Amino acid sequence: MNLELKDRVVLITGGAAGIGEATVRAFAAEGAIVWFADRNADRGRALAAEVPRSVFAEGDLADPMFCSELISSVLREAGRLDVLVNNAGVNDSVSLSGSPTDFMASLRRNLLHVFALAHHAQEALCQSRGCILNLSSKVAETGQGGTSGYAAAKGAVNALTREWAVALAPHGVRVNAVIPAECDTDQYQRWFASQPDPQAARGTIERMVPFGRRLTSPAEIAATLVFLASPRAGHITGQWIHVDGGYTHLDRAMTGGHPGW
Repeated sequence: MNLELKDRVVLITGGAAGIGEATVRAFAAEGAIVWFADRNADRGRALAAEVPRSVFAEGDLADPMFCSELISSVLREAGRLDVLVNNAGVNDSVSLSGSPTDFMASLRRNLLHVFALAHHAQEALCQSRGCILNLSSKVAETGQGGTSGYAAAKGAVNALTREWAVALAPHGVRVNAVIPAECDTDQYQRWFASQPDPQAARGTIERMVPFGRRLTSPAEIAATLVFLASPRAGHITGQWIHVDGGYTHLDRAMTGGHPGW
């Protein structure tokens, strides 16, 4: 299927690893011109050297000035912006026991750049009749415990997805969110490695995923993002798309305790 993304200009945050890296590769495979931002300079430069027609921008997305300069750079050098993918974020375990200062710092890490980039990009996206794709998390819907900052940020991302879909619909700009649950990212692999029995820890999580008893791959999240960015998804907006093997919504009996499963 031709997704008609050749020469579209795409900006991806947190693009040097995990879901972000998979998304850089997926858009590039469709012929898009891909810009991606990350703090990890070594991985970012290596990926840009490997992926044709990609541009890496090193910086801290928690800095509003960097967000503004990033959009300006894309528009100055590429001349347009068609797709903004707000992927960057980290489950930083700022809990209810943390201080209000810690909580606000978590929101700055996980939410501020989502608004700042959309704010600075909106005029260009209206001109291109482009789209915004926000990466959220099942934590915003299910809770997790011990991660108030991240949960609040991702709940806000869900809300902003609907808010911006309404605000930008008259301008032909679509806005959607993709919501992973248990995804096989570098961060999750590091957590498994920190456990007394990494294989057992991974197996416990995998058995909780109804479809296939496995973690979602970053490539599967990326494929969904690429489709949603394409004209093939031209009448989809304001949606929260769960790519999670049924983890969030299917009956808890499917998480391994039911003899029929």
